[in-house]
Amino acid sequence: METTSRAVAQAPAAEGGQQVPSARRTVDGYLRAPFPWYGLDEAFTGPRWLMQVGTTADGAVEHGSIGHGDEPTVRNEHAGGDQEAKEKFAVVVTVAANPSRRSADGTGLLEATSVSSAAWLAGVGLLSFTWPGQMDHSLRDDWLEQQTETAWVLADDLDGPDWSTLSLPVDGVPTAFHYRESEFGWVLAGSTSAGVHVGAYGRGMSAYGLGFAVVKDIASYA
Repeated sequence: METTSRAVAQAPAAEGGQQVPSARRTVDGYLRAPFPWYGLDEAFTGPRWLMQVGTTADGAVEHGSIGHGDEPTVRNEHAGGDQEAKEKFAVVVTVAANPSRRSADGTGLLEATSVSSAAWLAGVGLLSFTWPGQMDHSLRDDWLEQQTETAWVLADDLDGPDWSTLSLPVDGVPTAFHYRESEFGWVLAGSTSAGVHVGAYGRGMSAYGLGFAVVKDIASYA
């Protein structure tokens, strides 16, 4: 996607497992979006929290994320014990369904968004909270860049062998999602009848029992 961040679009976390306070955005960006936001449906009764929105070069909101459960920290993939047991979260990514369109200055075309866009953003979001246990912190940026490209390749081949199909309710209607698991957690992506694509990623919470619904009052998350 031609947005201001073909990089991690979710709230980054600091080394040592602490969330960076400045990474959290206010509700203002979400309110500017011309499309509905999705989160887990009312069956989920735990904490909900805003993350970040992503914008095009001309400032239009194109996607954003809402977290559910424990706020994740960067976790070593081999870490176990209390940290692994404690972190149970699911993040829902909403992406505006846009066709190819001209840039604001009229000089070119912006790439269309698709289910693959949602799958890629979800995959990178999950990676942003993980790094391999045998790797030094100083090498994590290189590892994340490599894995980001891998996530892009996987998202561009949703009918490939790395993905399976999972049916989950969206606004109460059974909807097909592309789904995959890895050592880092799970990722899924699909489309809605509301004109947006929905991606999600999580760890410690099973994807099989989830349902998605339009957020009725995003301002209440502020």
